Amino acid sequence: MSSSELPRKEANVLKGHEGAVLAARFNSDGNYCLSCGKDRTIRLWNPHRGIHIKTYKAHGREVRDVHVTPDNSKLCSCGGDRQIFYWDVSTGRVIRKFRGHDGEVNAVKFNEYASVVVSAGYDRSLRAWDCRSHSTEPIQIIDSFLDTVMSVCLTKTEIIGGSVDGTVRTFDIRIGREISDELGQPVNCISMSNDGNCILASCLDSSIRLLDRSTGELLQEYKGHACKSYKMDCCLTNSDAHVIGGSEDGSIFFWDLVDASVVSKFRAHSSVVTSVSYHPKDECMITSSVDGSVRVWKT
Repeated sequence: MSSSELPRKEANVLKGHEGAVLAARFNSDGNYCLSCGKDRTIRLWNPHRGIHIKTYKAHGREVRDVHVTPDNSKLCSCGGDRQIFYWDVSTGRVIRKFRGHDGEVNAVKFNEYASVVVSAGYDRSLRAWDCRSHSTEPIQIIDSFLDTVMSVCLTKTEIIGGSVDGTVRTFDIRIGREISDELGQPVNCISMSNDGNCILASCLDSSIRLLDRSTGELLQEYKGHACKSYKMDCCLTNSDAHVIGGSEDGSIFFWDLVDASVVSKFRAHSSVVTSVSYHPKDECMITSSVDGSVRVWKT
């Protein structure tokens, strides 16, 4: 795909949040998206038509992350109130609240069966919660990190966490093995390539690093953006051909995966870009910002 086919034309602006939007995520088929932010709410949108569908309110502090199940029936959220909320999407009802983190919660993810939620916290731990059980105790606590855990990814058999301690740690839940990859810089976001072979790690030295999942080898580094003090997402396009990251000046960068050249760059927001999410099938992306908006970009 050439750089001219990358999304950079603004298709819609999703407005409604009061204050900074901290995350925006497509659902599994890309027809809808969720956003959350400082105003303690989660919002469900049809980004392609620019329509706000529903608002979810229950958190007592800012909402930092949100994730929806593959069948779109449930969502989970987390934030400054130290809790993980498990919601029914259609009714807007909170099914369960998971408490146990000793600090604010930065990130949440469902496993592929939507039976378990894993959360990453300021208390240096990853915690796994059983959505089907009525117990509010975590079924697993991983606390080998030396600092805040900012981000989490899941595979069928592994939990992967990125931490301010400068590591990306992979836990094989079948055999209880831990592998730690030292990056030497605080990690504020990790995401996985679509083929599952690589991990993208955004670090606070204004670089994004690409790691081979099987060996931990550093394959490439992507630079040019500013990322020094904010949690900012990074991700790959759905073809894994390009790396996308936001910048603290409001810009979006696209890098060529292989040679790390900047193939496209444009000003997307008036302030820090907090989140980027790429459509699972089409050339379309959503971005969110401290400026309070969520923007939809197409080619």
